[in-house]
Amino acid sequence: MIKAQLSLPTILLTLFILYSQILPQTPVVYKTETLEIEKLSEKIFIHKSFYSSQQWGKVPCNGLIFINENEAAVFDTPVDDSTSSELINWIKDKKDAKVKVIVVNHFHSDCLGGLNVFHNKNIESYSSNLTIELALEDSLNKPVIPKNGFEDELIFTIGNEIIINKFFGEGHTKDNIVSYIPSEKILFGGCLIKTTGAGKGNLEDANVNEWSQTVMKVKNYFPDIKFVVPGHGNFGDTSLLDYTINLFKEEYQK
Repeated sequence: MIKAQLSLPTILLTLFILYSQILPQTPVVYKTETLEIEKLSEKIFIHKSFYSSQQWGKVPCNGLIFINENEAAVFDTPVDDSTSSELINWIKDKKDAKVKVIVVNHFHSDCLGGLNVFHNKNIESYSSNLTIELALEDSLNKPVIPKNGFEDELIFTIGNEIIINKFFGEGHTKDNIVSYIPSEKILFGGCLIKTTGAGKGNLEDANVNEWSQTVMKVKNYFPDIKFVVPGHGNFGDTSLLDYTINLFKEEYQK
């Protein structure tokens, strides 16, 4: 009898589909044509806005919200100013919280396209120093620049809970960081992390040779991760890290 052999990506995709059936319900608590907000827990929400590209069409872009003791941190802005204002107002009006900080994952416009609104509301913005450097060099898009930079790691608190923001290496871009909330065991990976079944996507500023190794470092550094939110597509568990590692593993092994 001949036994069919399944490839590793196929196995991972099958496991993800099975796991997704037992993930907790994550209702959409706010939805307009420009912004969707999905509830993961009492303190964690995914915000989704939509970036229009000639090459990729209409692309849903994920960010994260963490709310604790009437303070909020936002990870990546929505794609433009008007949607960012919509998000900030929702946090204020519906969650009775004040946005304390905005963290930018990397220098692309789907991460900082609405940064000007945050600055106008006197919200502190943070990114890696390399993100600031690359954004300053982006003369085509002329993005608003994060006000505060860090080299390898930034830790701050929202209410009484710490958040770890850390650079592990190159991948989707030279500057991509991740943000981890230990109390919620949730990782916002941004575009460094791929949702299961996704392709390699935009590689214009990528380092495909280092990508797999960088995600391995993230996985090893945060062994207690429960949920992972990528820059695009559905959230999941650490299988998203494994999927991303294997997606670029051949490039790493060359």
